[in-house]
Amino acid sequence: MNFEEVYKEYLIYAQKRHKKQGFYTITHDFKNHVLPYFRNYDISSITKFDIINWQNSILEKNFRNKFNAKLYYVFSTFMDYCLNCSYIDVNVVKQVGQFKKKIEFHEYTTYNLYQFRKFRKYLNDFVLKQYFTMIYFYGPRPGETSAFRFVDLHGRYLKVNHTLLQKVDRELDTPKNRSSIRYLKLNFIMLFRIWLLKRHYIKFYGVFSIDYFIFGGQKPLSHTTVDRYKKDAYTRANLPSITQHEFRHSYATRKIHKRIPIDIVSRSMGHSQVSTTLNIYLHQEKNVRSTLLH
Repeated sequence: MNFEEVYKEYLIYAQKRHKKQGFYTITHDFKNHVLPYFRNYDISSITKFDIINWQNSILEKNFRNKFNAKLYYVFSTFMDYCLNCSYIDVNVVKQVGQFKKKIEFHEYTTYNLYQFRKFRKYLNDFVLKQYFTMIYFYGPRPGETSAFRFVDLHGRYLKVNHTLLQKVDRELDTPKNRSSIRYLKLNFIMLFRIWLLKRHYIKFYGVFSIDYFIFGGQKPLSHTTVDRYKKDAYTRANLPSITQHEFRHSYATRKIHKRIPIDIVSRSMGHSQVSTTLNIYLHQEKNVRSTLLH
């Protein structure tokens, strides 16, 4: 059976078994890096030698180990489906095994408190000032922060129970994993900032609903709009370039330097395992490009 025909059949199967964001990731990576290579193959004729050649073609593109591992996973999962449907007798992707890992040095940009305040000073949008303040001081993922609504606020606690799918028409979805569902305890300054946002929306729209997004109002923030304002701010402030997710890195790095127990930092960030936090923020700490003030 033709490889592409089986893949179209697999899409129907996978769509019913994955979250929207996960399904998008699987199909996007597969269409770009697996399907073009094997499109005209007969599924039962693929050999270990073919898989090795495909891996070599991927390695030439010099992707990161993490992305290569993801490609291996989506391809192997597809071949498991083919095996279960008796289109093949063995999963040759698993037989060949994962990509050989290369030595990598991850560099993250993080802002210390002085840098963050300078960055925020140059942000020309009131809502975005509060958006980045939330990530920097409380560590939620950008998608989680974009999904916060006023209905999620319970006294001093903000419930993290949704994420925004930026790549799927900005729809709300459940968080990354079960551990991601958590409460963030806000200080009174952050609560005051949220109150100011409420006043801002009442003035702007003339009405207010608890279903409004805390950082956006009637509609969630656009990822590209946030990035445009962010770049303008750090450029005019003469600061290192930084991604939205690296404000979350800044939160974790500050907490660790303050000697907050790693399990507390891990829970606050919604990591499913403490080892995840350790691997990102301790084992690779020497590779973090940071100018934190001690």
